[in-house]
Parts: sequence; structure tokens; C-alpha cells
Amino acid sequence: MNNQSLLNTSRPPVFCPGCAHERILHELDLAFGKLGLNGNEIVIVSDIGCSGLFDTFFNTHAFHGLHGRALTYAAGLKMARPELNVIVTMGDGGMGIGGAHLLSACRRNLDMTLLVLNNFNYGMTGGQCSSTSPNHAQLSSGFLNQLEKPLDICQTARAAGAAWVKRSSAYNKELSEEIAHAVEFKGFSIMDIWGICPGRYTKRNKLNPKMIEDDLSKLEPLPGPIPENLRPEYSRAYEKAAKELAPVPSPARIEPQFTSTEKKRQEIVLLGGAGQRIVTAGELLCIAGITAGLHATQKNDYPITVLRGHSISELVLSPEKIGFTGIDKPDIIIALAGEGVNRRKSMFPALTGSTLIIKDKSIEIPETSAEIADIDFKAHNIKKPDWALAALAVMAARKRIITTEMLKAALEIKFKGKVLDASMDIAGTFAESQ
Repeated sequence: MNNQSLLNTSRPPVFCPGCAHERILHELDLAFGKLGLNGNEIVIVSDIGCSGLFDTFFNTHAFHGLHGRALTYAAGLKMARPELNVIVTMGDGGMGIGGAHLLSACRRNLDMTLLVLNNFNYGMTGGQCSSTSPNHAQLSSGFLNQLEKPLDICQTARAAGAAWVKRSSAYNKELSEEIAHAVEFKGFSIMDIWGICPGRYTKRNKLNPKMIEDDLSKLEPLPGPIPENLRPEYSRAYEKAAKELAPVPSPARIEPQFTSTEKKRQEIVLLGGAGQRIVTAGELLCIAGITAGLHATQKNDYPITVLRGHSISELVLSPEKIGFTGIDKPDIIIALAGEGVNRRKSMFPALTGSTLIIKDKSIEIPETSAEIADIDFKAHNIKKPDWALAALAVMAARKRIITTEMLKAALEIKFKGKVLDASMDIAGTFAESQ
């Protein structure tokens, strides 16, 4: 038991006179006292709406986020700081907007508590209908609430797998005790707390604590724990399952063994199409650079139709750390398909003779001042899916950024068996022909 209030005396509540939120605020503070919690043991997560003010009124950790998204932030906080008591305050508006997040929280059963401050309308933004507005209510959004069935928050949570569910009135004398039980529960707990919005709702609709009590009494009582949903808390079950897995090996380390042909940042763009292994070639180029101690980045661009359309890989290799990956005037362009060229055609006119373009002779490119290396890949018996690898071999043979030895080292790191043998043949044979 901790009799010291956690309310922020320098920021008193600013709710409308008679607002149920203020009563819930004080009941939550009493619940913290009954649990003997200090401010550094609690984080209050809120979103938009009058309920979103809760985090400012307490001397606790706090996170204020986007409307309807409070449960997502809360889940991240709980996973990162499992020792904290995570309390989410959300209105019926935010609950409706973030409905999918509510369902996920119920299914996951992560140890946190959701208090839905349910006053049946969007009180902060003008009294429009929310997902819990009764059909008979008169609201600023006109007849819309008459067309939709009000959402039963508790039954929805129960059906989604919530292990602790309870309805309550904001005027319930045992509210602080009920909130304390919800916070104590080791799993996801949710309370649907009904209250009055005097600033909006009751200006058009009659509602008082007695009416709320009567309406709640007509619904199935939900005492808290839901027997059919009781199960291990998510983070504890996750930890147990993870410990039973075989240890994940450390990432392979590529030790520098060569000297790069370049002493400054180099930018490369591979312009191809689906099926040309552009992304793989980009990865090989990065690995080759790393074998010479270079920093490397790769950024890929391809459509959702992965079997058709453009495939582009943008690479940066540099002896210095790479802070920006944007490429405007690349040092090397590899052009292997019209789809890729068309996707980046705007870069060609600005190129100068310092840029090398390696392209298949069948590919047309916009007019440019860049140096062009026209290669007949078919004449070298290189199949189209291997053009990108062959183009890297051309780069290596010309000692532009990488060498043949660096490329072969990358192939040995990336591939094994027959794939490695075939790739080595392409790299070696093509390099010797240049």
C-alpha cells in the first residue's frame, strides 16, 4: 500500500465539469496506491482525445502517440522494459480507430492493461458518433449511428482471446479496486469503463450514473478472468520458447584481403529486368568491395510483379562510412534491360565521360556523354540471367572499383557447389576475354 498520490500537482486535470474522465483519473491514482507502485514503475500510454490527456496528469513514465495506435506503442514498451507496469488509456474513438490493434493485443496476451474510457462519442472533436454510440443517440454526425450496430467492446475482446475482461461504470465505488486487479493480472487485461461526456453527449442525450448502472446490469457480467482464454503471458511464453531454440550463429565476418582500385566513394547502378539476378549481382559487388575493406550499401527497386518489370540495384562502395545512399551521377552504370533503363532514363543526359556504362549491345539508352562499353553477351555464350555477373567481370577486368580476384572471392563467399563452379567459369572466362 502506497498512500502517496502520483498525480502531477503542477498540471491539474482540465476536463469539462462533470466529465467521467476526471473520476477515472482519481480512481486510477488510488489503484496505483493500493498496488504500492511508484512513478518509475509505471508507464502510461495514450493517444488522441480527452483520454489522451491522462499521461500529462501523472508523475510516471509516459508515451503519447497517434489516434488508435496506443496499444502498438505499449506492446513495444512492454517487450523492451518488461519490468514496467504498462497502462493504456484510450477513448471509444481511439479504440474504434485502432480496432485491429485491439484484436492483436487480445490474441497476443502481453502483460499490459487497457482502460477504455467509453463515453459513446468523439467528445474532443465535436460529438460525432463512435463505434459504441447507441442507435438512439442524437449526435452531431446526424443519422450515421442509426445505421451501425454499436460495438460491444468486452464481447469483442473476449472473442479475440483476451484473458481478463471487465465492464464497469466510472461511478462504481469499487472502481479503483477493479483497476488494481486488472493491473495485477499477468496477461492482457481490458476494462470497458462507461461514463458521461457533459461537454458533448449529454447536451443532446439524457444519461446519468443510474442509467449507466441499469444498462450495465442488462449485459452479461464479466468478472475479470475469462476461463477459456487463460494461458501463459506472451513475453514469458516467448522467452521460454526462444531459450529452447538452437543458438543463432554469429554473422559471417568478411576479412579484408585485397586492396581496392579506388580511393574515394564509388556509385554504381545496375539497370535490368525481372529474372536477370540484378539484386544478387548487387550483393556480389558489395561483398567484393568488403573484401578490400570498403563500406558498402545496396538499395533495390523492383515492382510487386517480381516475374515481370524492372529490377534495379543502386550500390555505394566507399573507404569512408556511408552517410547518404542517394545516387545522381553514378561512376558506373550496368544497363541490361529496357525496363530498368526506362526507369532511370532521366540520369543519362547529365553524365560525363567519367562515367562508364557497361551494356548489352541490344539495349538502347538515352543520348549521353558517358563512356560506353558495348558487350555482346550472347556472342560469349552468356545466358541472359547471367548477364549481370558477366558485367561485373567486365568491371573487374577493367579494374574499375573491383578486381577479378575480389569478384572471385565474393563468389566463394556467396555460392557453393555447382553454382559456384558455373559462376567462376563466367567470371574467369569473361574476364580473360577483355
